[in-house]
Amino acid sequence: MRNMKTLNEMDALYSRKVYNNLSVSELVEKSISLKESILTEKGALHAYTGEFTGRSPKDKYIVEDSVTKGRVKWGKINQPISEQTFDSLYKKALAYMSGRELFMFEGAAGADPNHQISIRVINELAWHNLFVKQLLIQHEEHDSGKKEPDFSIICLPGLKADPMKDELHSETFISISFERRIVLIGGTAYAGEMKKSVFSVLNFLLPFEGILPMHCSANMGDSPDDVALFFGLSGTGKTTLSADPNRKLIGDDEHGWSDTGVFNFEGGCYAKCIGLSQEQEPQIWRAIKYGSVLENVVIDPETRLLDFDANTYTENTRAAYSIENIPGAVSPSIAGHPKVIIFLTADAFGVLPPISKLKKEQAMYHFLSGYTSKLAGTERGVTEPEATFSTCFGEPFLPLDPNIYAELLGKKIDDHDVRVYLVNTGWSGGAYGVGERIKLANTRTMVRAAINGDLEKVNYQQDSHFGLFIPETIAGVPTEILNPRQTWGNKNAYDKKAQELAERFISNFERFSNVMPEIKQAGPKI
Repeated sequence: MRNMKTLNEMDALYSRKVYNNLSVSELVEKSISLKESILTEKGALHAYTGEFTGRSPKDKYIVEDSVTKGRVKWGKINQPISEQTFDSLYKKALAYMSGRELFMFEGAAGADPNHQISIRVINELAWHNLFVKQLLIQHEEHDSGKKEPDFSIICLPGLKADPMKDELHSETFISISFERRIVLIGGTAYAGEMKKSVFSVLNFLLPFEGILPMHCSANMGDSPDDVALFFGLSGTGKTTLSADPNRKLIGDDEHGWSDTGVFNFEGGCYAKCIGLSQEQEPQIWRAIKYGSVLENVVIDPETRLLDFDANTYTENTRAAYSIENIPGAVSPSIAGHPKVIIFLTADAFGVLPPISKLKKEQAMYHFLSGYTSKLAGTERGVTEPEATFSTCFGEPFLPLDPNIYAELLGKKIDDHDVRVYLVNTGWSGGAYGVGERIKLANTRTMVRAAINGDLEKVNYQQDSHFGLFIPETIAGVPTEILNPRQTWGNKNAYDKKAQELAERFISNFERFSNVMPEIKQAGPKI
Protein backbone atom coordinates (compact mmCIF):
# COMPACT_ATOMS: atom_id res chain seq x y z
CA MET A 1 0.00 0.00 0.00
CA ARG A 2 1.19 3.50 -0.90
CA ASN A 3 2.89 5.61 1.80
CA MET A 4 2.77 2.83 4.40
CA LYS A 5 5.19 3.30 7.26
CA THR A 6 5.68 2.22 10.84
CA LEU A 7 4.76 4.77 13.50
CA ASN A 8 7.76 5.35 15.75
CA GLU A 9 6.21 6.99 18.81
CA MET A 10 8.15 7.21 22.05
CA ASP A 11 7.42 4.26 24.35
CA ALA A 12 5.59 2.48 21.54
CA LEU A 13 4.42 -0.96 22.62
CA TYR A 14 3.33 -2.26 19.25
CA SER A 15 4.17 -2.00 15.60
CA ARG A 16 1.41 -0.29 13.60
CA LYS A 17 0.68 0.48 9.96
CA VAL A 18 0.04 4.09 9.11
CA TYR A 19 -0.94 5.94 5.94
CA ASN A 20 1.26 9.02 5.95
CA ASN A 21 0.17 12.33 4.37
CA LEU A 22 -2.27 10.89 1.86
CA SER A 23 -3.56 13.24 -0.80
CA VAL A 24 -7.05 14.73 -0.65
CA SER A 25 -8.33 12.27 -3.25
CA GLU A 26 -6.83 9.28 -1.45
CA LEU A 27 -8.42 10.33 1.86
CA VAL A 28 -11.78 10.90 0.20
CA GLU A 29 -11.65 7.48 -1.44
CA LYS A 30 -10.50 5.80 1.76
CA SER A 31 -13.21 7.41 3.89
CA ILE A 32 -15.95 6.48 1.46
CA SER A 33 -14.70 2.91 1.10
CA LEU A 34 -14.68 2.58 4.91
CA LYS A 35 -18.28 3.87 4.95
CA GLU A 36 -17.31 6.77 7.23
CA SER A 37 -18.77 9.39 4.90
CA ILE A 38 -20.46 10.11 1.58
CA LEU A 39 -19.82 12.56 -1.25
CA THR A 40 -22.28 15.46 -1.61
CA GLU A 41 -23.61 17.13 -4.74
CA LYS A 42 -21.23 20.04 -4.04
CA GLY A 43 -18.28 17.63 -4.09
CA ALA A 44 -17.57 17.96 -0.36
CA LEU A 45 -17.21 14.96 1.93
CA HIS A 46 -20.07 14.59 4.42
CA ALA A 47 -19.87 12.90 7.83
CA TYR A 48 -21.92 12.63 11.01
CA THR A 49 -20.18 12.91 14.36
CA GLY A 50 -22.69 10.86 16.33
CA GLU A 51 -23.45 11.76 19.94
CA PHE A 52 -20.95 14.62 20.03
CA THR A 53 -21.90 17.48 17.72
CA GLY A 54 -19.91 20.13 19.61
CA ARG A 55 -17.01 20.51 22.00
CA SER A 56 -17.08 18.79 25.37
CA PRO A 57 -15.37 21.31 27.70
CA LYS A 58 -16.08 19.31 30.86
CA ASP A 59 -13.94 16.49 29.45
CA LYS A 60 -10.86 18.61 28.71
CA TYR A 61 -7.78 18.18 30.93
CA ILE A 62 -4.19 19.40 31.25
CA VAL A 63 -1.51 17.27 32.88
CA GLU A 64 -0.12 18.84 36.02
CA ASP A 65 3.64 18.37 35.64
CA SER A 66 6.94 20.24 35.85
CA VAL A 67 6.06 22.34 32.78
CA THR A 68 2.58 23.43 33.85
CA LYS A 69 3.00 23.85 37.63
CA GLY A 70 2.96 27.52 38.56
CA ARG A 71 1.90 28.53 35.05
CA VAL A 72 -1.53 27.08 34.27
CA LYS A 73 -4.50 28.76 35.92
CA TRP A 74 -6.25 25.66 37.28
CA GLY A 75 -10.01 25.54 37.72
CA LYS A 76 -13.18 24.51 35.91
CA ILE A 77 -11.70 25.50 32.55
CA ASN A 78 -8.24 24.00 33.02
CA GLN A 79 -8.82 20.78 34.93
CA PRO A 80 -5.68 19.01 36.16
CA ILE A 81 -4.98 15.30 35.74
CA SER A 82 -1.95 13.45 37.03
CA GLU A 83 0.94 12.20 34.93
CA GLN A 84 -0.06 8.68 35.97
CA THR A 85 -3.58 9.13 34.57
CA PHE A 86 -2.22 10.47 31.29
CA ASP A 87 0.28 7.61 31.00
CA SER A 88 -2.54 5.13 31.57
CA LEU A 89 -4.61 6.73 28.80
CA TYR A 90 -1.57 6.78 26.53
CA LYS A 91 -0.97 3.06 27.02
CA LYS A 92 -4.64 2.40 26.26
CA ALA A 93 -4.27 4.44 23.08
CA LEU A 94 -1.23 2.47 21.98
CA ALA A 95 -3.00 -0.81 22.61
CA TYR A 96 -6.12 0.40 20.81
CA MET A 97 -4.08 1.39 17.74
CA SER A 98 -2.42 -2.02 17.51
CA GLY A 99 -3.35 -3.74 14.26
CA ARG A 100 -5.54 -0.86 13.04
CA GLU A 101 -5.09 1.14 9.87
CA LEU A 102 -4.27 4.67 10.90
CA PHE A 103 -3.89 7.97 9.08
CA MET A 104 -1.10 10.44 9.79
CA PHE A 105 -0.82 14.11 8.89
CA GLU A 106 2.46 15.95 9.35
CA GLY A 107 2.19 19.71 9.08
CA ALA A 108 2.36 22.83 11.18
CA ALA A 109 0.52 25.55 13.07
CA GLY A 110 1.55 29.16 12.55
CA ALA A 111 2.00 30.80 9.15
CA ASP A 112 4.95 32.87 10.39
CA PRO A 113 7.98 30.54 10.11
CA ASN A 114 9.63 32.38 13.01
CA HIS A 115 6.84 31.28 15.36
CA GLN A 116 5.70 28.00 13.82
CA ILE A 117 5.36 24.64 15.56
CA SER A 118 5.33 21.32 13.73
CA ILE A 119 2.27 19.12 14.34
CA ARG A 120 1.74 15.40 13.80
CA VAL A 121 -1.86 14.16 13.87
CA ILE A 122 -2.74 10.45 14.04
CA ASN A 123 -6.34 9.49 13.26
CA GLU A 124 -8.37 6.32 13.15
CA LEU A 125 -10.86 8.02 10.80
CA ALA A 126 -9.83 9.01 7.28
CA TRP A 127 -12.25 11.95 7.21
CA HIS A 128 -10.68 13.30 10.41
CA ASN A 129 -7.32 13.23 8.68
CA LEU A 130 -8.78 15.12 5.72
CA PHE A 131 -10.19 17.65 8.23
CA VAL A 132 -6.77 18.39 9.73
CA LYS A 133 -5.22 18.44 6.26
CA GLN A 134 -7.61 21.28 5.41
CA LEU A 135 -7.39 23.11 8.76
CA LEU A 136 -3.67 22.99 9.54
CA ILE A 137 -0.73 24.17 7.45
CA GLN A 138 0.66 21.59 5.06
CA HIS A 139 4.41 21.12 4.84
CA GLU A 140 6.12 21.02 1.50
CA GLU A 141 6.67 17.37 0.57
CA HIS A 142 10.45 17.59 1.05
CA ASP A 143 9.95 18.95 4.60
CA SER A 144 7.66 16.19 5.79
CA GLY A 145 8.76 13.51 8.21
CA LYS A 146 12.36 14.66 8.67
CA LYS A 147 12.19 15.18 12.41
CA GLU A 148 10.03 14.51 15.43
CA PRO A 149 7.19 17.04 15.68
CA ASP A 150 6.93 19.73 18.33
CA PHE A 151 3.52 18.29 19.26
CA SER A 152 1.53 15.15 18.42
CA ILE A 153 -2.24 14.70 18.48
CA ILE A 154 -3.70 11.20 18.71
CA CYS A 155 -7.45 11.20 18.02
CA LEU A 156 -9.30 7.91 18.54
CA PRO A 157 -13.09 8.37 18.73
CA GLY A 158 -13.61 4.65 19.32
CA LEU A 159 -11.41 4.61 22.44
CA LYS A 160 -13.34 5.26 25.64
CA ALA A 161 -11.98 5.87 29.11
CA ASP A 162 -13.10 4.10 32.27
CA PRO A 163 -14.36 7.06 34.36
CA MET A 164 -13.88 5.23 37.66
CA LYS A 165 -10.42 3.81 37.02
CA ASP A 166 -9.13 6.79 35.07
CA GLU A 167 -10.65 9.33 37.51
CA LEU A 168 -12.40 11.27 34.72
CA HIS A 169 -15.89 12.73 34.38
CA SER A 170 -16.95 10.44 31.54
CA GLU A 171 -15.73 8.07 28.86
CA THR A 172 -14.64 11.07 26.79
CA PHE A 173 -11.29 12.82 27.22
CA ILE A 174 -9.28 15.60 25.61
CA SER A 175 -6.01 15.63 27.55
CA ILE A 176 -2.87 17.68 26.94
CA SER A 177 0.59 16.87 28.23
CA PHE A 178 2.98 19.78 27.69
CA GLU A 179 5.89 17.76 29.07
CA ARG A 180 5.27 14.83 26.71
CA ARG A 181 4.09 17.19 23.93
CA ILE A 182 1.09 14.97 23.22
CA VAL A 183 -2.67 15.54 22.99
CA LEU A 184 -4.89 12.49 23.49
CA ILE A 185 -8.51 12.59 22.31
CA GLY A 186 -10.94 9.72 22.83
CA GLY A 187 -14.65 9.04 22.97
CA THR A 188 -15.74 11.87 20.65
CA ALA A 189 -15.86 12.15 16.86
CA TYR A 190 -16.35 15.93 16.84
CA ALA A 191 -13.42 17.08 14.70
CA GLY A 192 -13.31 20.54 16.24
CA GLU A 193 -11.66 19.07 19.35
CA MET A 194 -8.43 18.59 17.34
CA LYS A 195 -8.45 22.13 16.03
CA LYS A 196 -9.09 23.67 19.44
CA SER A 197 -6.46 21.48 21.09
CA VAL A 198 -3.84 23.01 18.80
CA PHE A 199 -5.15 26.46 19.73
CA SER A 200 -4.90 25.63 23.46
CA VAL A 201 -1.30 24.51 22.97
CA LEU A 202 -0.40 27.79 21.23
CA ASN A 203 -2.21 29.80 23.90
CA PHE A 204 0.15 28.24 26.45
CA LEU A 205 3.40 28.52 24.49
CA LEU A 206 3.31 31.84 22.64
CA PRO A 207 2.80 34.44 25.41
CA PHE A 208 6.22 33.46 26.78
CA GLU A 209 7.61 34.69 23.44
CA GLY A 210 5.74 38.00 23.73
CA ILE A 211 3.15 36.91 21.15
CA LEU A 212 -0.56 37.42 21.78
CA PRO A 213 -2.60 34.37 20.66
CA MET A 214 -6.09 35.49 19.67
CA HIS A 215 -9.47 33.87 19.10
CA CYS A 216 -10.20 36.10 16.15
CA SER A 217 -10.53 36.26 12.40
CA ALA A 218 -8.53 38.73 10.35
CA ASN A 219 -8.64 40.39 6.94
CA MET A 220 -6.85 43.21 5.18
CA GLY A 221 -7.34 45.76 2.41
CA ASP A 222 -4.98 46.45 -0.43
CA SER A 223 -2.14 47.23 1.99
CA PRO A 224 -0.60 44.73 4.46
CA ASP A 225 -0.99 47.48 7.08
CA ASP A 226 -4.76 47.80 6.54
CA VAL A 227 -5.63 44.96 8.92
CA ALA A 228 -8.84 44.33 10.90
CA LEU A 229 -9.33 41.75 13.65
CA PHE A 230 -12.67 40.19 14.65
CA PHE A 231 -12.78 38.67 18.14
CA GLY A 232 -15.67 36.47 19.23
CA LEU A 233 -16.86 33.04 20.27
CA SER A 234 -18.19 30.50 17.77
CA GLY A 235 -21.35 31.67 16.05
CA THR A 236 -20.88 35.40 16.63
CA GLY A 237 -19.77 36.11 13.06
CA LYS A 238 -15.96 35.85 12.91
CA THR A 239 -15.92 33.71 9.77
CA THR A 240 -18.86 35.44 8.09
CA LEU A 241 -17.70 39.03 8.62
CA SER A 242 -14.06 38.40 7.75
CA ALA A 243 -15.07 36.74 4.45
CA ASP A 244 -15.57 40.07 2.71
CA PRO A 245 -15.25 40.17 -1.09
CA ASN A 246 -13.83 43.72 -0.81
CA ARG A 247 -10.98 42.61 1.47
CA LYS A 248 -8.44 39.79 1.59
CA LEU A 249 -8.87 37.02 4.14
CA ILE A 250 -5.91 36.34 6.45
CA GLY A 251 -7.75 33.71 8.50
CA ASP A 252 -11.14 33.00 10.05
CA ASP A 253 -10.53 31.95 13.65
CA GLU A 254 -7.08 31.86 15.27
CA HIS A 255 -4.14 34.27 14.98
CA GLY A 256 -0.99 35.46 16.68
CA TRP A 257 0.13 39.08 17.07
CA SER A 258 3.91 39.39 17.18
CA ASP A 259 6.28 42.36 17.11
CA THR A 260 6.08 42.33 13.32
CA GLY A 261 2.33 41.88 12.85
CA VAL A 262 -0.48 39.35 12.62
CA PHE A 263 -0.23 35.76 11.37
CA ASN A 264 -2.76 32.97 10.97
CA PHE A 265 -2.34 29.79 13.02
CA GLU A 266 -4.18 27.69 10.44
CA GLY A 267 -4.29 26.85 6.77
CA GLY A 268 -8.06 26.54 6.52
CA CYS A 269 -11.45 27.72 7.74
CA TYR A 270 -14.10 26.11 9.95
CA ALA A 271 -17.39 27.83 9.19
CA LYS A 272 -20.62 27.34 11.06
CA CYS A 273 -23.04 26.79 8.21
CA ILE A 274 -26.54 26.57 9.70
CA GLY A 275 -28.70 28.76 7.44
CA LEU A 276 -25.90 29.16 4.90
CA SER A 277 -27.05 30.64 1.60
CA GLN A 278 -25.35 31.72 -1.60
CA GLU A 279 -26.99 35.14 -1.36
CA GLN A 280 -25.93 35.97 2.22
CA GLU A 281 -22.48 34.35 2.34
CA PRO A 282 -21.30 33.80 -1.25
CA GLN A 283 -17.61 33.26 -0.43
CA ILE A 284 -18.29 30.51 2.10
CA TRP A 285 -20.91 28.94 -0.18
CA ARG A 286 -18.41 28.68 -3.04
CA ALA A 287 -15.62 27.49 -0.73
CA ILE A 288 -17.52 24.28 0.03
CA LYS A 289 -16.42 21.99 -2.79
CA TYR A 290 -14.27 18.92 -3.46
CA GLY A 291 -11.81 18.40 -0.64
CA SER A 292 -13.97 20.20 1.93
CA VAL A 293 -15.54 18.40 4.89
CA LEU A 294 -19.12 18.90 6.11
CA GLU A 295 -20.18 17.82 9.59
CA ASN A 296 -23.76 17.02 10.60
CA VAL A 297 -25.45 18.91 7.76
CA VAL A 298 -28.74 17.32 6.76
CA ILE A 299 -28.38 15.53 3.42
CA ASP A 300 -30.66 13.52 1.17
CA PRO A 301 -28.93 10.10 0.99
CA GLU A 302 -30.12 9.51 -2.58
CA THR A 303 -29.76 12.88 -4.32
CA ARG A 304 -26.93 14.01 -2.00
CA LEU A 305 -28.56 17.45 -1.91
CA LEU A 306 -27.77 19.48 1.24
CA ASP A 307 -30.25 21.28 3.47
CA PHE A 308 -28.27 23.99 5.26
CA ASP A 309 -31.40 25.30 7.00
CA ALA A 310 -32.20 22.04 8.79
CA ASN A 311 -30.98 21.49 12.37
CA THR A 312 -32.03 17.87 12.72
CA TYR A 313 -28.74 16.85 14.35
CA THR A 314 -27.43 20.16 15.67
CA GLU A 315 -27.39 23.93 15.18
CA ASN A 316 -23.61 23.54 15.05
CA THR A 317 -23.36 22.28 11.47
CA ARG A 318 -19.84 22.88 10.14
CA ALA A 319 -17.79 23.18 6.98
CA ALA A 320 -13.99 22.77 6.93
CA TYR A 321 -12.14 23.93 3.84
CA SER A 322 -8.74 25.19 2.74
CA ILE A 323 -8.22 28.95 2.96
CA GLU A 324 -7.18 28.74 -0.69
CA ASN A 325 -10.88 28.17 -1.46
CA ILE A 326 -11.49 31.84 -0.60
CA PRO A 327 -10.60 34.03 -3.63
CA GLY A 328 -7.82 36.48 -2.90
CA ALA A 329 -6.90 35.01 0.49
CA VAL A 330 -3.52 36.21 1.76
CA SER A 331 -0.75 33.67 1.13
CA PRO A 332 1.19 33.11 3.24
CA SER A 333 -1.30 34.25 5.89
CA ILE A 334 0.87 37.01 7.33
CA ALA A 335 0.18 40.76 7.52
CA GLY A 336 1.09 43.92 9.42
CA HIS A 337 -0.31 45.34 12.64
CA PRO A 338 -4.09 45.90 12.85
CA LYS A 339 -5.66 49.34 12.56
CA VAL A 340 -9.07 48.21 13.81
CA ILE A 341 -10.28 45.62 16.33
CA ILE A 342 -13.90 44.45 16.39
CA PHE A 343 -15.25 42.66 19.48
CA LEU A 344 -18.25 40.54 18.40
CA THR A 345 -21.00 39.65 20.83
CA ALA A 346 -24.33 37.96 20.21
CA ASP A 347 -26.33 39.73 22.93
CA ALA A 348 -29.27 37.52 23.91
CA PHE A 349 -30.61 40.31 26.18
CA GLY A 350 -31.10 42.54 23.12
CA VAL A 351 -29.84 45.67 24.90
CA LEU A 352 -26.34 46.32 23.48
CA PRO A 353 -26.07 48.65 20.48
CA PRO A 354 -25.34 47.08 17.09
CA ILE A 355 -22.03 49.00 17.08
CA SER A 356 -20.26 51.24 19.56
CA LYS A 357 -16.81 52.76 19.86
CA LEU A 358 -14.62 51.90 22.86
CA LYS A 359 -11.97 53.92 24.61
CA LYS A 360 -8.75 52.06 25.49
CA GLU A 361 -9.91 51.31 29.07
CA GLN A 362 -13.32 50.15 27.82
CA ALA A 363 -11.59 47.88 25.31
CA MET A 364 -9.61 46.28 28.10
CA TYR A 365 -12.76 45.89 30.23
CA HIS A 366 -14.73 44.21 27.45
CA PHE A 367 -11.79 42.02 26.43
CA LEU A 368 -11.50 40.68 29.97
CA SER A 369 -15.28 40.35 30.26
CA GLY A 370 -15.78 38.62 26.90
CA TYR A 371 -19.56 38.90 27.08
CA THR A 372 -21.58 37.00 24.50
CA SER A 373 -24.18 34.26 24.22
CA LYS A 374 -23.28 30.64 23.70
CA LEU A 375 -25.21 29.73 20.59
CA ALA A 376 -27.11 26.49 20.26
CA GLY A 377 -25.02 23.42 19.47
CA THR A 378 -21.54 24.87 19.90
CA GLU A 379 -21.16 23.01 23.18
CA ARG A 380 -22.95 19.89 24.38
CA GLY A 381 -26.21 20.68 26.15
CA VAL A 382 -26.65 24.21 24.77
CA THR A 383 -30.01 24.22 22.98
CA GLU A 384 -30.75 27.97 22.90
CA PRO A 385 -28.63 31.12 23.38
CA GLU A 386 -27.24 31.47 26.90
CA ALA A 387 -25.71 34.71 28.17
CA THR A 388 -22.17 34.06 29.30
CA PHE A 389 -18.81 35.69 29.94
CA SER A 390 -15.78 34.15 28.24
CA THR A 391 -12.57 36.00 29.09
CA CYS A 392 -10.65 37.28 26.06
CA PHE A 393 -13.47 35.90 23.90
CA GLY A 394 -11.88 32.47 24.21
CA GLU A 395 -11.69 31.37 27.85
CA PRO A 396 -12.12 27.63 27.13
CA PHE A 397 -8.77 27.69 25.30
CA LEU A 398 -6.67 29.82 27.69
CA PRO A 399 -4.35 27.83 29.95
CA LEU A 400 -2.71 30.92 31.49
CA ASP A 401 -4.03 33.70 33.72
CA PRO A 402 -6.31 35.95 31.59
CA ASN A 403 -4.42 39.05 32.72
CA ILE A 404 -1.39 37.83 30.75
CA TYR A 405 -3.35 37.98 27.50
CA ALA A 406 -5.09 41.25 28.43
CA GLU A 407 -1.84 43.02 29.26
CA LEU A 408 -0.37 41.91 25.93
CA LEU A 409 -3.42 43.27 24.10
CA GLY A 410 -3.35 46.58 25.96
CA LYS A 411 0.31 47.13 25.16
CA LYS A 412 -0.23 46.40 21.47
CA ILE A 413 -3.27 48.72 21.28
CA ASP A 414 -1.10 51.51 22.69
CA ASP A 415 1.94 50.72 20.56
CA HIS A 416 -0.01 50.71 17.29
CA ASP A 417 -2.83 53.23 18.05
CA VAL A 418 -5.60 50.72 17.28
CA ARG A 419 -9.29 51.71 17.08
CA VAL A 420 -11.65 49.33 18.92
CA TYR A 421 -15.38 48.74 18.42
CA LEU A 422 -17.97 46.50 20.08
CA VAL A 423 -20.40 44.98 17.57
CA ASN A 424 -23.58 43.19 18.61
CA THR A 425 -24.58 40.49 16.11
CA GLY A 426 -27.35 39.29 18.44
CA TRP A 427 -30.82 40.61 19.13
CA SER A 428 -32.55 43.98 18.88
CA GLY A 429 -36.04 45.18 19.82
CA GLY A 430 -36.26 42.66 22.66
CA ALA A 431 -34.46 39.75 24.21
CA TYR A 432 -34.09 36.34 22.54
CA GLY A 433 -37.56 34.96 21.83
CA VAL A 434 -39.09 38.45 21.54
CA GLY A 435 -36.72 40.61 19.50
CA GLU A 436 -35.17 39.87 16.12
CA ARG A 437 -31.59 38.99 15.17
CA ILE A 438 -29.80 42.03 13.76
CA LYS A 439 -29.69 41.79 9.97
CA LEU A 440 -26.36 40.66 8.55
CA ALA A 441 -26.49 43.28 5.79
CA ASN A 442 -26.67 46.07 8.39
CA THR A 443 -23.84 44.55 10.42
CA ARG A 444 -21.65 44.33 7.33
CA THR A 445 -22.28 47.99 6.51
CA MET A 446 -21.45 49.09 10.07
CA VAL A 447 -18.27 47.02 10.18
CA ARG A 448 -17.08 48.41 6.85
CA ALA A 449 -17.72 51.95 8.12
CA ALA A 450 -15.58 51.19 11.19
CA ILE A 451 -12.74 49.72 9.13
CA ASN A 452 -12.58 52.39 6.43
CA GLY A 453 -12.63 55.26 8.95
CA ASP A 454 -16.12 56.61 8.27
CA LEU A 455 -17.02 56.25 11.96
CA GLU A 456 -14.25 58.72 12.81
CA LYS A 457 -16.30 61.44 11.07
CA VAL A 458 -19.67 61.04 12.86
CA ASN A 459 -21.09 62.29 16.17
CA TYR A 460 -21.59 59.94 19.11
CA GLN A 461 -23.92 59.75 22.08
CA GLN A 462 -22.95 57.92 25.27
CA ASP A 463 -25.21 55.17 26.53
CA SER A 464 -26.30 55.68 30.13
CA HIS A 465 -26.20 52.00 31.18
CA PHE A 466 -22.93 50.75 29.68
CA GLY A 467 -21.04 53.98 28.92
CA LEU A 468 -20.67 52.92 25.28
CA PHE A 469 -20.29 55.53 22.54
CA ILE A 470 -23.02 55.03 19.92
CA PRO A 471 -22.74 56.65 16.48
CA GLU A 472 -25.71 58.88 15.68
CA THR A 473 -25.66 58.09 11.97
CA ILE A 474 -24.06 55.54 9.63
CA ALA A 475 -24.58 55.81 5.89
CA GLY A 476 -26.68 52.92 4.62
CA VAL A 477 -27.97 51.87 8.07
CA PRO A 478 -31.43 52.82 9.43
CA THR A 479 -30.80 55.41 12.16
CA GLU A 480 -33.54 53.98 14.38
CA ILE A 481 -31.63 50.71 14.99
CA LEU A 482 -28.41 52.35 16.21
CA ASN A 483 -29.70 53.11 19.71
CA PRO A 484 -31.10 49.82 21.08
CA ARG A 485 -33.48 51.53 23.52
CA GLN A 486 -35.36 53.06 20.58
CA THR A 487 -36.01 49.59 19.09
CA TRP A 488 -37.97 48.42 22.15
CA GLY A 489 -41.69 49.16 22.28
CA ASN A 490 -41.59 49.23 26.08
CA LYS A 491 -38.74 51.54 27.14
CA ASN A 492 -39.11 50.64 30.83
CA ALA A 493 -38.67 46.98 29.91
CA TYR A 494 -35.49 47.91 28.05
CA ASP A 495 -34.10 49.80 31.05
CA LYS A 496 -34.86 46.89 33.36
CA LYS A 497 -33.20 44.37 31.04
CA ALA A 498 -30.19 46.67 30.49
CA GLN A 499 -29.74 47.04 34.25
CA GLU A 500 -29.93 43.27 34.60
CA LEU A 501 -27.12 42.81 32.10
CA ALA A 502 -25.08 45.64 33.66
CA GLU A 503 -25.32 43.89 37.03
CA ARG A 504 -24.05 40.69 35.43
CA PHE A 505 -21.07 42.55 33.99
CA ILE A 506 -20.20 44.01 37.38
CA SER A 507 -20.64 40.71 39.20
CA ASN A 508 -18.48 38.87 36.66
CA PHE A 509 -15.71 41.47 36.80
CA GLU A 510 -15.27 41.02 40.55
CA ARG A 511 -13.02 38.02 39.77
CA PHE A 512 -10.42 40.40 38.28
CA SER A 513 -9.04 41.80 41.50
CA ASN A 514 -5.65 42.91 40.20
CA VAL A 515 -6.62 45.12 37.25
CA MET A 516 -5.97 48.86 37.17
CA PRO A 517 -8.79 51.00 38.69
CA GLU A 518 -9.37 52.88 35.42
CA ILE A 519 -10.14 49.60 33.64
CA LYS A 520 -12.59 48.48 36.32
CA GLN A 521 -14.30 51.87 36.24
CA ALA A 522 -14.74 51.64 32.45
CA GLY A 523 -17.56 49.11 32.82
CA PRO A 524 -21.32 49.53 33.18
CA LYS A 525 -22.84 51.59 35.97
CA ILE A 526 -25.84 50.71 38.14
